[in-house]
Amino acid sequence: MITENLCINNRPESRSFASTRNACKLCAPLGACLAFRGIEGAVPFLHGSQGCSTYIRRYMISHFKEPMDVACSNFGETTAIFGGKENLRVGLANVIQQYQPSLIGIATTCLAETIGDDVSMFLHEIRPELDAMGSVRVVHVSTPSYAGSHDEGYRAAVRALVDQLAEASPAADCVNLFPGMVSPADVRYLKRLFMDFGTDVSCIPDYSDTLDGPVWEDYHRVPEGGTSIDRVRSASGARASIELGGTCRPELSAAALLEERFRVPKHQIPLPIGVCLTDQLMETLEAITGRPLPKEHAAERGRLIDAIVDAHKYVIGKRAVVYGEPDLVVGLAGMLAEIGVLPVLCATGSDTGKLAKQVAAVAPDMADDITVIENIDFLGIEDRCRALDVDLIVGNSKGFKLSQSIGVPLVRVGFPIHDRIGGARLLHLGYRGAQQLFDRITNALIEAKQNASTVGYTYM
Repeated sequence: MITENLCINNRPESRSFASTRNACKLCAPLGACLAFRGIEGAVPFLHGSQGCSTYIRRYMISHFKEPMDVACSNFGETTAIFGGKENLRVGLANVIQQYQPSLIGIATTCLAETIGDDVSMFLHEIRPELDAMGSVRVVHVSTPSYAGSHDEGYRAAVRALVDQLAEASPAADCVNLFPGMVSPADVRYLKRLFMDFGTDVSCIPDYSDTLDGPVWEDYHRVPEGGTSIDRVRSASGARASIELGGTCRPELSAAALLEERFRVPKHQIPLPIGVCLTDQLMETLEAITGRPLPKEHAAERGRLIDAIVDAHKYVIGKRAVVYGEPDLVVGLAGMLAEIGVLPVLCATGSDTGKLAKQVAAVAPDMADDITVIENIDFLGIEDRCRALDVDLIVGNSKGFKLSQSIGVPLVRVGFPIHDRIGGARLLHLGYRGAQQLFDRITNALIEAKQNASTVGYTYM
């Protein structure tokens, strides 16, 4: 396996450096806003400039096709020099007055972090004023984008929620689930899976309704749904915690915090994409609940394997590029390997230091032929693709120009999906998600071959 951690100031490409770049990641506060949106009655709040909140709203609305309010302390020139305490005080007061939230999740932007605003101290000083306005909880997380990606901002916000809300609670017949940055469809699937195993689940966070809800007759400033604050508060009494994703650093792990502080057993497994990784999740649930795999899910597994047998001839030996959040890349690499597709390049804009080891673990037989690169952008990915004889790209919409440039199909997964409808409803996880993804991958390869044929064919 070839591994790299690419710094754009030390690029191996021979062509001239381009000052405008297409990053293979998004900003950390965006991930934090997504996490906060999964808490019941919560309003995300950025301590920084208005441009940051506008950028995040635009990305979230484009993907989820749902309203997305992100409050802001609205930094200006004076604030950037003298600090944002007053802006934070006024901004929080306005949010409480207009939204009546149960929780405000504050994420700091690069500007606030660069000038050194001590948000924890600010909140301590203005807490009496906030308390006088009603019972609203405030959770703060440090999320400068120069120190992390959107995935890391999401993880940091989830840990901050548990850190600042969880308290000693009676033991409960419940399992904490930290799903990672997955789609609303994935969250709904996971909740149903736990229900099928006959166990109560606290999914932290849960934006399956707040970012993919039904049509409204009247506008809701704070959408219904989400994980209740009481659920987060009582997470300390759960039987166990399951955290999906293996690249999360311990200091960003909410499950690790609960295990250390409250002795809640932690189970950390890769994102369950494909047969083998979904098997790991099912085996973990069997061990925790003492129940066998539900018949419905056993049948889904059987249908998936049957489909792979039926269509393996269309995918076997193909070569794919995979990019996105590190845990998504690991899951996709594992699934591609088990259907016979070589994930010849696995890339992420994040910098975890764990991606190569995780990819090798899920695709051991192909590890010597896989290049894994962290901290890379799409120009770097494109340069490598041209020498790799690629048949397929699997990743989010930000790779569309790459797909056009090298002339291979793009199968859209993950976040963001800006150029297609239904990004919030894409199912990636479990046997059911693998079935849908396998069909899309296979059909993309068939379509590319069909379109390139001089005679074409209409029957298989």
